[in-house]
Amino acid sequence: MRYSTAVCPALILAISCALVQPLDALTIYRIGGSNLPPPELATEDGVDFVQLEWADVDAKRHGAAHLLDIQAGAIEPQQLDPEVNLTPLIKERGGDILGLTWQGWGGHQDNDGVMFDGDASTAFLGDGDWGGDYGALKNKALIFDMGGLFTIERVRIYPRSKFETSRFVQRFIIGTSDGDPLKDGTREHAYGARGSVFDFDVAHHIIDNTEAVLELELPQEPIQKILFEAEENTQGIWEVAEFEIYGTGFAPVSHYVSNIIDLGRVASLGDLSWSAQVDPGAEVDLIMRSGDDDDPNTYWRLTFRGDERSQFGVDGSTLTLNTYKRLERGERAGITPDTENWSDWSTPYDFSAGAVALRPDKPRRYLQIQADIRSLKDAGVRLDYLQFTVSDPPVVSQVLAEIAPMEVMAGETTQFTYAILPRLKEGDLGFDSIEIETPAEAVSIDAVRIDGAEVGFDIVRSDEQGFALKVPRMDLEHTGELVEVNFAVEVFRFGTVFTGRVFDSEKPFEVHQTLTPGDADPLVESNTLSVGLVEVEEKAVNAFKLASSVFTPNGDGVNDQLAIEYELLNIFGDVPVALELYDVSGRRVGAVYRGTAASGRFGFDWDGRLADGRMPTPGLYLLRLEVDSDRGREALQRVVSLAY
Repeated sequence: MRYSTAVCPALILAISCALVQPLDALTIYRIGGSNLPPPELATEDGVDFVQLEWADVDAKRHGAAHLLDIQAGAIEPQQLDPEVNLTPLIKERGGDILGLTWQGWGGHQDNDGVMFDGDASTAFLGDGDWGGDYGALKNKALIFDMGGLFTIERVRIYPRSKFETSRFVQRFIIGTSDGDPLKDGTREHAYGARGSVFDFDVAHHIIDNTEAVLELELPQEPIQKILFEAEENTQGIWEVAEFEIYGTGFAPVSHYVSNIIDLGRVASLGDLSWSAQVDPGAEVDLIMRSGDDDDPNTYWRLTFRGDERSQFGVDGSTLTLNTYKRLERGERAGITPDTENWSDWSTPYDFSAGAVALRPDKPRRYLQIQADIRSLKDAGVRLDYLQFTVSDPPVVSQVLAEIAPMEVMAGETTQFTYAILPRLKEGDLGFDSIEIETPAEAVSIDAVRIDGAEVGFDIVRSDEQGFALKVPRMDLEHTGELVEVNFAVEVFRFGTVFTGRVFDSEKPFEVHQTLTPGDADPLVESNTLSVGLVEVEEKAVNAFKLASSVFTPNGDGVNDQLAIEYELLNIFGDVPVALELYDVSGRRVGAVYRGTAASGRFGFDWDGRLADGRMPTPGLYLLRLEVDSDRGREALQRVVSLAY
């Protein structure tokens, strides 16, 4: 039984009343669902609708679809039929079959193909001639790479029927691997040549087989690679007519990454909605990022002047995806996220909600959405469409916001000042409304000031989720004027984020633009909308530093670890120390490190994994250093972005 999460926000519901004012440049984008009619709102004047197709993913435009069945109306994780032999299908499904020669692992030999051609009347002869290796290899070895993780139940190995009693494989190893590069070097059995070595967990190690037809079960865990390694028989030869692989269920991990979507010009991002069917136990993470150009990456070239790397080719031009691929392999120095022109990936949205407000750091021209799907063997996902809205022109080209104070006592009513600095350009819609999310209903909303002068305001809404205010209109005439909102509320959780949005109440269908944390008020040192908790009077934690705010622990040897350094002061004896990871909404993700320490300077390199071995999804996080002493608990936090 599947439950449906098909939900549309009010933005795209049918309109039952006439519009008082014309709409301004609202555009609805839909990825997938091409079998559905356009949203009813798209029939209104001033509203455009853009249909994008699931199948249009293009690697040249940074799109990708991994282990997905793509249809016009939906995408689903690939599913295996337990009665279908996968071996002849491996390459067309995106996998590969590797053979070992004296030169190392590479494409398999031509005469290997009879083992997986689906023809039981042809066979590979295990007579010690492994295919042009000139006797350098003792064993015959093949790797069957499925192209991703699947539940592989069994392999079936057999000779031609006329040799069933005489040409069975006597001694062999069947190994499995989940393909995780971070586990390389830790598995039971390694095999290869000339520095080209892969390692595997041993599922079967048979030294005296006498059975012609082998039915070998594999571990009930996700598998990407299968190793077949066999020696010569002690007597006679062996043969393999077919090496068959059978699996079942959905691909455990699959993902969709949209192409870079060009909105035409800088625009305000509004709501994201989706329609899906999710089996109990399956999960979907939706994340997004936005940018100022059509490439979210920075490409690096080795200059061969020591370890120097450059973003430019030898002709002085900035490297692109195409020019990077044309570099000699030894020149390629890695690909990193372009943090100057692109935002970090968001934290995953609440998929059960069906619709959320996008929260970009500012209006931008380019957008990318990613769906990460985790399935169980018998529990999958059908994602019908993704749909989002933009306002072009934006509500305001740039609007920074910050909150003060940054640290408060837990559970105590605190007076906050919320500073908003709009920078409007010709054509921006402008705004007359402000909404601010709070951890509890505001105790009071005390004042609004514009450019230092107190102004009148109306409280449109105030509840446990936050409040909305009607204020004097902010348009081009008032660009650069600081807006301050004074209110009182209690904070109960570390890292509470006071997300804010601005919008035009006279244009109810335009997007509510999310405020960008930054230096709105030069007299305030916050530059953030996140509030921490103060729990000790004396300072024990000092100089909490990260070598970089972004790192990519993907096992490619470039920027795989993050150097972390901190100092502890005025601590007598060893006290508990913990590094905890939180998402930007304040939800604890897990522990990075736990131990004890006294006063001094400390540091270590983090590989991106949590203490329990899990790897967080890509995105923006808060890394929190916590120290428990006899004076209480003290903490400092830093922002870190994980990208793969």
